[in-house]
Amino acid sequence: MLKRFMRYYRPYKGLFVLDMLCALFLAGADLVFPAATRRVIDVVVPAKDWSALGWMAAGLLLLFFLRAAFEFVVGYWGHVLGVNIQRDMRRDIFGHLQTLDHKFFDDTKTGQIMSRIVSDLFELAEISHHAPEDLLVATVRILGAFAVMLAIEWRLALVACAALPFMIVYALRYRTRLLDSFRKSRERQAAINERVEESISGIRVVKSFTNEGYEIDRFAEGNESFRETRVETVRRLGFFYSGLGLLGNVALVVVLAAGGAFAISGAVSLGSYVAFALFVTQFLQPISVLMRFFEMYQDGAAGFRRFLEIMDRAPQVTDAPGATPLGEVRGGIEFRNVGFRYAEGQERVLHAVDLSVPAGETVAVVGPSGAGKTTLCSLIPRFYEVEEGAVMVDGRDVRDVTLESLRRAVGVVQQDTFLFAGTVRENIAYGRQGATEEEVVEAARAAAADDFIRDLPRGYDTVVGERGVKLSGGQKQRVAIARMFLKNPPILILDEATSSLDARSEETIRASIERLSRGRTTFIIAHRLATIRHAKRIVVLTEDGIAEEGTHDELIARRGAYFDLYNAQVESLLIG
Repeated sequence: MLKRFMRYYRPYKGLFVLDMLCALFLAGADLVFPAATRRVIDVVVPAKDWSALGWMAAGLLLLFFLRAAFEFVVGYWGHVLGVNIQRDMRRDIFGHLQTLDHKFFDDTKTGQIMSRIVSDLFELAEISHHAPEDLLVATVRILGAFAVMLAIEWRLALVACAALPFMIVYALRYRTRLLDSFRKSRERQAAINERVEESISGIRVVKSFTNEGYEIDRFAEGNESFRETRVETVRRLGFFYSGLGLLGNVALVVVLAAGGAFAISGAVSLGSYVAFALFVTQFLQPISVLMRFFEMYQDGAAGFRRFLEIMDRAPQVTDAPGATPLGEVRGGIEFRNVGFRYAEGQERVLHAVDLSVPAGETVAVVGPSGAGKTTLCSLIPRFYEVEEGAVMVDGRDVRDVTLESLRRAVGVVQQDTFLFAGTVRENIAYGRQGATEEEVVEAARAAAADDFIRDLPRGYDTVVGERGVKLSGGQKQRVAIARMFLKNPPILILDEATSSLDARSEETIRASIERLSRGRTTFIIAHRLATIRHAKRIVVLTEDGIAEEGTHDELIARRGAYFDLYNAQVESLLIG
């Protein structure tokens, strides 16, 4: 894991080396003052050497000015290094998320993903900067101070080191507890992010059911759980640092007493005694820094593991070795004995489906809820991988062609239209990057959207709001259809694209869809059977596969599955 983390330093080797060299200078500079103090007390003051005292003071001032300059480099450029690494990690995880298939997003909540992209990576940025510096500075100060202490009085140096085993044992005792606390804190924080994201995304549902109090209570429960976890974490950290501080201060008292005895007996000079006391501080203080490094490492390791959980998630739907582009697509679709289930052990959603659709034909797919209508059509662009059988496009297995060329050939218009929080123009132009203004307007006209767009406050430059909240349902659908006109795919999937609209909007959208469907292989997934009565071909899908197919009149005459579905809907309308 550490090796994978270190590779993020490679593009910034120069900056990393600069940061470490400056940190090394800071560590060395901190060792100069105790040595200078010893010389002033033992040599300069007894000799009353004013010149030497002046030169000593001037040298220390110059040293501290240089130290301030190097400290600025560490504080500024070191943080730039951390921010750069954070950006690169965020770029990698976002890019990897784009490669993952629908199943990952079906199984993973948005709040969890956001927590890993934002909170975890912020902590990792701090760690990537501070951890190497702290480790280097603490190591140099400990080794440097110990070497000088040995040179002054080796017996006192051994006395000072006597505290080390106790401090190490104490730190190791808390290792597992701290790691567990950090892990739980991150999990609770992710749960809060998840709760916030879900509540805000569904705020209109919350308000429509007047469940604001319920949402507040649910959030308060998660927030309190996070507070309790953090309190437990800081409690353990409090014991950890206070215990380390106590052991360090006990060591200082022991050294002070032992050093005083050595000075009284004449074994060391007064200057050596004072310098030794200062060096002991330089020796013990970095041990606490190392312990903080240990805490930082544990916290960072927990965050990086969560980062790697996503980075190591391999997409289940990828280009096969030797996959080639589709080339010119006519749009013939064939399902050959297709079977599918979403996960091992679950019931099959599709079973032995055989269906052939010639290029340019429009087919309506109907059936009871849960029969797999949307799933069947989702197999065409390989949103999910077919489990049994094969899906063919123009006689080629979709698994043998590149995903990019396949999905460029397929357009999907869904019931739950998603618009980005930009302008109307940007949402339509999303259908084909680089489209001209004229092409965007022409697509809007084809979707019967140009008139209402021009009536908006800023026309095509009107911001639609998050998920298109500032537009009506029919307006959003027409923008989505315009986007699809611009994409101009040879294969089209309409997933209940008009089922949530009123009669007037539905009629307008249906006319746009008919224009969009001309010359394309089109699958219309319909729940309301009245909307596809005039379809030339209707396929009835059930849990056992395709039950029957034909025109509306033919299927009604057979008095089969379609007849039952149609009568059930008519009865529900009459009752309603």
